[in-house]
Amino acid sequence: MQQDDAHIVAEDITIAYGDFVVQRDLNFTVNRGDVFIIMGGSGCGKSTLLKVMIGLKEPSTGEIYYDGAPFWMSDKASQEGTKRKFGTLFQSGALWSSMTLAENIGLALKQYTSLSDAEIREVAAYKLMLVGLAGFEDYYPNEISGGMKKRAGLARAMALDPDILFFDEPSAGLDPISAKLLDDLILELRDSLGTTIVVVTHELASIFSIGNNSVFLDADAKTQLANGNPLSLRDDHPNDVVRSFLRRGVPEASAA
Repeated sequence: MQQDDAHIVAEDITIAYGDFVVQRDLNFTVNRGDVFIIMGGSGCGKSTLLKVMIGLKEPSTGEIYYDGAPFWMSDKASQEGTKRKFGTLFQSGALWSSMTLAENIGLALKQYTSLSDAEIREVAAYKLMLVGLAGFEDYYPNEISGGMKKRAGLARAMALDPDILFFDEPSAGLDPISAKLLDDLILELRDSLGTTIVVVTHELASIFSIGNNSVFLDADAKTQLANGNPLSLRDDHPNDVVRSFLRRGVPEASAA
């Protein structure tokens, strides 16, 4: 089941709401340091799979392994310990509007560390600096742009120095320039911090610019149709559905 560099392994995952099956028989490996893309068309269950991976929804069958240890079969204390290693950026950024950016980042630090207020402030300033928001500690979310909110949300997700960062549609609502800047930032963080990154997205520009590994979910088949490097899937995968998704608007002869 495990590879030496495997960070996350999904084994025989089926996701359902009652009798309604969202996805079945999902099997894939996220290696340490990957930018792993969960992709597919609307309604295929990308965000639902992310919820299974971060501990918000239990699968109907199957297991998620982190560094070889099962998540859903473990006790609550072990699950909480594993989740402490996660950082998650949701679509909206999920910042508290009544708190400054520094206070938003400091929430987890207050809850899970014994740092003083001054030390928390220092860590918050450092995390904001990492995402290009140095000097914005005392700004409120309604005082900054959408792209800056996403970066501030990322700074908060990084507060506890997670081993794994999860992103749910990080480019949603951003203009192309802001989306490209966020993609560049994701790669910089992966390279500088060695973090494993899992991204839910259907945006081709992001898929090809940041992803080195992926799983493709299909709403009709209710299972994965492919996994691997997105560029390789685009150019060489035998399934027409996968190739069509990854070649949207590009004639097949010029896709490469």
